[in-house]
Amino acid sequence: MSDEIVPTEQPMAALDLIQNTMDEFLATADVHAVYGEPIEHGSTLIIPAAEVLCGMGFGVGSGSGTGSGEEDSSPTSGSGSGSGGGGGGRVFARPVAVVISDSDGVRVETVVDATKIALAALTAVGFMLGTLLRMLSAKKALPEVNE
Repeated sequence: MSDEIVPTEQPMAALDLIQNTMDEFLATADVHAVYGEPIEHGSTLIIPAAEVLCGMGFGVGSGSGTGSGEEDSSPTSGSGSGSGGGGGGRVFARPVAVVISDSDGVRVETVVDATKIALAALTAVGFMLGTLLRMLSAKKALPEVNE
């Protein structure tokens, strides 16, 4: 028997799929994804602006095997094959500002998310209270030293 490895088309199809997916993800980094369509209201022009975050990861596997003309029950004997792959990603966008152009000039107004600020404050207060309680319980557990 020959030890020739026969290439398969599956890895190339997986690479094509990854390339197409990456192209779609990179399209989210376009300026049109960050700045919305301008809105005219009388003599005022409003342009919404967003923050766009993109994350992704991929993995591809392949395999092959050779046949040994002998009958052997070892895991390395016989023929084999394999393949595999996986991936995932996420695109996240949130409004961050509004560009306003009117007779007074051009200005940028930031978008404030009160919910996120409140959640951050509650989380910080929770961590501080937890740390304070641990410090107080540790102090009570220590034996007093008499001089």
